[in-house]
Amino acid sequence: MAQFSGLTAVILNCSLQHEAKESHTRLLLNRVAGIMRTEGVEVEIIHMLEHRVGFGMVTDTTSLGDERDDWPGIHAKIMDADILVIGTPIWLGVKSSVATLAIERLYAYSGETNEHGQYLYYGKVGGCVVTGNEDGVKACSMETLYALSHIGYTIPPQADCGWLGEIGPGPSYGDTPDGADVPAGFDSEFTNKNATIMTWNLMHTAKMLKEQGGFPVGGNVAETWRDYTNAEDQDPHAD
Repeated sequence: MAQFSGLTAVILNCSLQHEAKESHTRLLLNRVAGIMRTEGVEVEIIHMLEHRVGFGMVTDTTSLGDERDDWPGIHAKIMDADILVIGTPIWLGVKSSVATLAIERLYAYSGETNEHGQYLYYGKVGGCVVTGNEDGVKACSMETLYALSHIGYTIPPQADCGWLGEIGPGPSYGDTPDGADVPAGFDSEFTNKNATIMTWNLMHTAKMLKEQGGFPVGGNVAETWRDYTNAEDQDPHAD
């Protein structure tokens, strides 16, 4: 039996390519998903631009007059999953607008709580994958992982990976330049190593949290934080 059977993961591909098969980010996400599936994790990759997802800090934009909003269905799958990975290309040095939209829609649920009274995403694990041909992997990861952490996701050690080509126009991940034997990035030891470490850390952390029934309760519930040792009771002038 695979080590992580029983875990589930949703991978959001926030590529700007409307066709999933044309997405360079998808190729690196497939490698992450391949590790997970081999180890028993049930994985679904969702290509965001194959869906109609409205803008707004609301849980369902049909309440604002949109005829259709696919986000509530996507969010239901995210809530059923132990692991969420956001994949994004780099554009103008930052994550894609689609990735920003996904994070905004996740944040719209931030006022809701789980069965313990903790914020909704407690007990779930987050990571990110970044591709591009210019600098910015760390900056995009920083934004994405902080946002996931802020809304309740647990971020394991080294929870990101990426691939960059040379600065400026050039091959994206998976392109095969003239005269090359291997598509760009496929044989990058740095990328393959980090993708592997990230994926295993996500699975290990998700398994630990699931086995103990989520994130421990104590001092982290909005309704009862004063019942525990808290900041309000501490002396700001104490040495």
